[in-house]
Amino acid sequence: MGIVASVHRYDAALMERAPDLRVISRTGSGYDKVDLGAATARGIVVCNAPEGPVISTAEHAVTLMMMVAKNVKRSEAELRAGGSDIYARHVGIELDGRTLGLVGFGRIARRVAEIAAGLNMKVAAFDPYVESADFPASVTRYSGLEDLVGSSDVVSIHVPLTAETSGLFGAELLGAMKPGSILVNTARGALVDLPALADALDSGRLFGAGLDVTDPEPLPPDHPLPARTDVVVTPHVSAGTAGAKCRIFKVAFEQVMQVLGGHRPRHVVNPEVWDRGAPKMRWENRA
Repeated sequence: MGIVASVHRYDAALMERAPDLRVISRTGSGYDKVDLGAATARGIVVCNAPEGPVISTAEHAVTLMMMVAKNVKRSEAELRAGGSDIYARHVGIELDGRTLGLVGFGRIARRVAEIAAGLNMKVAAFDPYVESADFPASVTRYSGLEDLVGSSDVVSIHVPLTAETSGLFGAELLGAMKPGSILVNTARGALVDLPALADALDSGRLFGAGLDVTDPEPLPPDHPLPARTDVVVTPHVSAGTAGAKCRIFKVAFEQVMQVLGGHRPRHVVNPEVWDRGAPKMRWENRA
């Protein structure tokens, strides 16, 4: 038995209800909704599809960056309100020559870096889990996260949600960001403390923010953040293109079939399960 997993949480209680479950295949790169420890203890292979959402999510991150930088939401609101002489009051940011700081340097961040280079932006990144040799010459590597956010005009988050990264962008780190900078998050909502973000915006520390993910998610209709003209919020749709959906589900289904057929899939999150032969043994024990 295999599951193609999307929005639901897969915890120990659910796994206990499916004793023949052999594989949980995530439709995307994140697997924080799967209790990895519970799956591993039960010999269940957990897979993800990290390459499927790369193009779409990277393009979405850049879109959010540009919408905030160009103050699109504020100018549209003034137009809808019937304002006059909007041009005189409008203030946007030119991104040419500005520094984009990437927190995390995985597949999506690398794609964002390529797009930003086309905008003539300087690109820097912080990722202690990536070897120096894997950083291209066009990307400046920072050894400290506070140094990166303090030097960047735009900070874009591309790290997984773990116990270590939960609440990463709280009051302290937001306070270390460069005055007048922009924060973009297309990774996981719980990486950013939303009340602390609101305070950083209110104080003028940040120029604005672009969020595709939030905590809670989705935000309730009366939440103050979407009503702000300096914040652009989308409801976790960065991988919602036709191309990304096709790639994500194709890989997810293929990996379920590979495990059920006794073949190791390409993207195994808990390889120790496969290495000890648990999935195969469980299947054979049914005979």
